[in-house]
Amino acid sequence: MTLSAEFVRRLGAVTLDVTVHVDRGETLAIVGPNGAGKTSTLRTLAGLERIDSGLVSWSNEVWDDPSSQTFRGPDERAVGFVFQQFALFDHLSVLDNVAFGLRARGVRRIEARRRASELLDQLSAHALAHRAPVTLSGGEAQKVALARSLAVSPHVLLLDEPFAALDATSRTDARRLLQEQRGDGLARILVTHDAVDALTLADRILVMENGRVTQIGTPDELVAMPRTMFAAEILGLNPLRGRLAGQVLDLGNMTLTVGAHECSDGAALAVIRPRSVSLHVAQPEGSPRNVWTSSIAGVDRSVDRVRVRLAGPLPIAVEVTHGGFEALGLREGDTVWASVKASEISVRQG
Repeated sequence: MTLSAEFVRRLGAVTLDVTVHVDRGETLAIVGPNGAGKTSTLRTLAGLERIDSGLVSWSNEVWDDPSSQTFRGPDERAVGFVFQQFALFDHLSVLDNVAFGLRARGVRRIEARRRASELLDQLSAHALAHRAPVTLSGGEAQKVALARSLAVSPHVLLLDEPFAALDATSRTDARRLLQEQRGDGLARILVTHDAVDALTLADRILVMENGRVTQIGTPDELVAMPRTMFAAEILGLNPLRGRLAGQVLDLGNMTLTVGAHECSDGAALAVIRPRSVSLHVAQPEGSPRNVWTSSIAGVDRSVDRVRVRLAGPLPIAVEVTHGGFEALGLREGDTVWASVKASEISVRQG
């Protein structure tokens, strides 16, 4: 069973032109800059907004088809929606928030509350049942919003920046919660600005820019060769634009030797993974094809890696292990040598 959507919607200056298919059990992440149309796409799939042309369907059930004047509203679609700010009802208890969708569909109150209670149990949130939403932490509210969306037994789960309002600890817990729920057989679509969410939670990633799909593929496919500068940047890679002549990429202030490719000479987009760059306190021995001196513009530490930002002439990010960085004895502002193998620089036309 598949969610299929091929539609056009006019949104003022932007025209939303989307083709997307998500199978049951699959998670698709949508990434893109502000104003690209990500949330509008979710609202369209949920039935909150109508399309101008095209078709939206689940399996053989048509949800929106202007040509036949067919339209099913949100209450007629098997869709759960987790909003960015959770949108819990302050005047209802947690239990009644979770039961709300069922009650709206005509389920008797006692049965709706029973099913809501079961869901809270499954999400280890039963202790929240009689709390008011205003008393919940961000992580607790996220659990309740997810439970409310799952209560209506949806075929499709839409999540709009569900971790944006959470602190770092709650965000980690929420990611784990969604990963644990991945075996529920839903078709999931997750809108996010966070590369970690896209790379760890999604089977495929869709890149949307200016209302259009510019790339779609598995996380490995996008990391290997993003098609646009935005795609490279949001995935934490180093995109570089220059002019290619054979195996040499001219960046204006320096040149790089690149790996094997099938590109013609001319404008090109090169991508360097942060983990492909090596740092040295002295000029490296041997004959690496690309070596240059720089200085450390900044250092950002995460749980398992250190991300070093280099200054000119090539302002890129480098990722090393904590032990490797400490062994170098470097600090912000220090001069450093950097090197990258030609085979680690991917290029494409444009």
